[in-house]
Formats: sequence, structure tokens, C-alpha cells
Amino acid sequence: MVWKIGKIVNIWWEGWPLYPTYDGPWPNGPWFGSDIVERESGRVSLRDFYQVFAICPIPHQPLWPHGASSVSTIDHDFNVDDFVSQTKTVVGHNLEPTPWHLFPPKTFDEETRQARALKIIHCSYLTCRYSADATSRRRHFSASLSASSVTNQNCPEFFGAIYRDLQPWVESRISKAHLVEAQKQAAFRIVIVGGKLYVDLYYACVQSRAMFTIWGFLQLLRRYPGMVPDVDIMFDCMDKPTIDRTHHHSMPLPLFRYCTTKEHFDIPFPDWSFWGWPEINIRPWNEEFQDIKQGSQSVSWRKKVPRAYWKGNPDVSSPIRTKLLKCNHSRMWGAQIMRQDWGEAARNGFQQSKLSSQCNHRYKIYAEGYAWSVSLKYILSCGSVALIISPKYEDFFSRGLIPQNNFWPIDSLDLCPSIKRAVDWGNEHGLEAEAIGRRGQQLMESLSMDGIYDYMFHLISEYSKLQDFKPTPPPTASQVCAESVLCFADEKQRMYLNRSMAFPSEAPPCTLQPAP
Repeated sequence: MVWKIGKIVNIWWEGWPLYPTYDGPWPNGPWFGSDIVERESGRVSLRDFYQVFAICPIPHQPLWPHGASSVSTIDHDFNVDDFVSQTKTVVGHNLEPTPWHLFPPKTFDEETRQARALKIIHCSYLTCRYSADATSRRRHFSASLSASSVTNQNCPEFFGAIYRDLQPWVESRISKAHLVEAQKQAAFRIVIVGGKLYVDLYYACVQSRAMFTIWGFLQLLRRYPGMVPDVDIMFDCMDKPTIDRTHHHSMPLPLFRYCTTKEHFDIPFPDWSFWGWPEINIRPWNEEFQDIKQGSQSVSWRKKVPRAYWKGNPDVSSPIRTKLLKCNHSRMWGAQIMRQDWGEAARNGFQQSKLSSQCNHRYKIYAEGYAWSVSLKYILSCGSVALIISPKYEDFFSRGLIPQNNFWPIDSLDLCPSIKRAVDWGNEHGLEAEAIGRRGQQLMESLSMDGIYDYMFHLISEYSKLQDFKPTPPPTASQVCAESVLCFADEKQRMYLNRSMAFPSEAPPCTLQPAP
């Protein structure tokens, strides 16, 4: 579709873009008469232009807003297909998979070409409306927190890992040169300026990771409006850390992701599944944790199966999981190892994969997959003793784990016998084992969404102090808001997003203790 348009006019009403209009001859005034736009196949009316783009209802009344604050114009031929094909979206339109972790490219065959174009234009450019009084509301919120009589608590001790994660840039600080280099290994860029979120998309992320991660940032802005500092962040959405300390020792690159290791500079950040993982029916964290905890209480400790249990996908290039399959012998190794067939689970509506129904064993095994795995928080939530096999990767909360206090370490070099020894010890020391499981569950219970947002707030705040420049959105970035994400979401995604929506906090964030 190519439209020959003399001038596209973007009308701004009370600070936010209203909609594009055709600025041609107006024989009977704005929005009246037979205003004409030329098309390759002929001539169509302005009314048809709006029917094609479905931007707003077909106008029957003058829509030029009285008191419009500004009008911007662009002279060019408007090629809809070219425009749409260059627009990248949070669901992956016009994005290739990350080259460092390939997966099948995303397709959008369920939509017609025209429907896809309408959706991309509408959701990308016409949904984020800026309220003129948002600034005053943010100031009012900050002032109300300052005057609040609610006493904020100290942050959990493991929040101190924020300082360790950011230590590489304390002396050098974070420059734009750092970000230019980090961009080469980033899937997208998050820029927060004045409480608004801008996203520059580089590569697609598997499933809905990008959408739900970006949603998490938006909910942080809703949770603490006016308090989140301006910041410029490079983010990768795949599992394995990439900024190794040996190769990048002369210039550490700040790259956010869901995990890190002691050999990497990658900065761990809460993963997407805290806001939901619709592809496998995992609900937002507050809902999922409460359901798992309730399921864990349906059977008393004494009546739980006195064996170690693991259920997962071993076919993810994981030597540990492959090795774990050999431990599947209840008498010899005290373990029950189950292969998870996600294809079959999806066909059955995940009815046999409910996390709350997998808490009937006294011991649950955590084995890393291709890299880090989101399953750790769900295993700890069960209240069973978490048997964690020599973890290489860390996420943000796993720094709160203490061996033989809230989990039991398993030696990967002596895997099956190590599991057997743990099971035997726990069965002989029931009260102590039950207490270890309970403390693991308590760690996860302390990590409510309030705690997640507090961690995000402090990490971003401390990171922003290290920037030696004033963040500004790059020209290729687009503003993203809750409305635009919901606009792109399918029905199931929208349900999870709405259920994980945050509201302004009645208390300030927890107090982060000073760096040691």
C-alpha cells in the first residue's frame, strides 16, 4: 500500500499525540467535504484513509481539537508496507532471533497483512498518551511518601549483592562508550526519562520474555511513580551470561540479564516469569507462590514421599540433567526422576504440570538446564528440602541461599550417592530436614512482589549513580506504556499482564544498607 500524501499532520492535544490527519485542501473546513488522497490504484477519500488504518472511528464531526497545543508536519509519500516493515515491536515483529542463542523466528501468520499493519501502527504509535498532570501526580506521590507515617523496613541482607554486581564500574563509571559496546550483545535497550519508558529493540526474545520483562519495568514505574531515576540500560533476554571477566577485564560491559556467574560481569535482574509465563500456564508470582504453598500444606511432612523428586526437560544440552537421569532408582538412590514432555503437557492443558501438585515429596532436586533455570524459585516454594546440584549460575535472589540452612548442596561429581546421602540424613533427622525446607519456603515468601520491586528500584537507583551522562532516548527508540503492551498482547497474555499490574505503594521502598 502506497499513499501519496501531501502532508501528514500529527496533532498534539494536551501534551499527547492525538492522531495523524491529512493536510490537503479543505474546501469545507477541516474534516469536511471530499478531501482526496492519491493511491496507486486510484483515488480514495480521507474517510477511506481512516477506514484502512482503523485509527479512530470514521469522523462525522470536525475532529480538529479546539485548543490544540502544537501541530507537527512531515512532507513525504507514505508507504504503509515500508513503514510497517521497519517498525519493531515488543512481540517480535521485524526482529531476528538473538544470534548468540538461536531459536525459530517468530511468525505472525494468524493475521492478514492488513490486520498486522493496522495493529503495528495503532499499538506502536497511538496508544501511549501522556497526561498533562502526570508530573504533578508524581510529585504528589513522592511528597505523600515523604510525609507517610509508615516506617520502611531494612532490605533483606542479600540485596547487598547489588553493590558487588556494580563494583566493576565504581571507579571507571558507566559511559556511553560502555553502552555502545554492550549493545552488541543486547536484545533491547531500556531508557527511563522523566518517569516515561522508551525501548530500543535489537533482537527478538524467545516466547514472550521481552513483553513481560518490559512490563516489569512499567510496573516499577507505577509502583513508585516519580521516584525511579533516569537510566539507560542494555538488556539481554537469553539464559547464558556473555560478558566474561577474562575477555572484558579491561572494559567491563554493563549488561542486564536474568542471571550471572562469578566469572561474568552480567548484572542479574528479576526474570520475566515473576509477571507470568503464559506459554506454560505459570501465573504471576504472588498467585503462583500462594498456590504452591497451599499445595505444599495438603500433605504433612511425615506423609510426604520420603524420596527426592525432579521433573523437567533433560534435552536442553545440560550434562547435569543427563547425568541425573541415571539416578532414577528409589531404592538405590532414593530418587524419582521424571522427564517433562512440554509438547504433551501443552496438549493436555498443563493439567499434569501444576506446580502446586508437585510438593508431595520431602526432597526436591534443582538441576540447572542449558544455563540458569526459573524453576529454582518454584522448588524452594514447596517447603520440601531443596537439593541444589552444584549451581554455576546465580539469579538475584539465590544470594539469599545458605547451605544446610535453607537448602542442601548436592555434589555434581558424586551425583547419585550425594542425593542418597541427603535423603538418608533427612529421613533420620526429620525435624531438622523439615526446618530446612520451611526456611527455603520462607525465603521465597519474603520475596513478594513488593520485595521484587524494591530490588529493582535499588538496583536501578545504584546503577544510575554510576552513569557519567544524562540519559536520553535514542532516535530509534519508541515510548512504551502499559496500554501499548496490552494492545500487542493476545488474550491469554493480556490476562496475565492485567493480573500482575502494580499500584502505587503506600510505603517507601525498603532501606538498602550502605555498601560495606
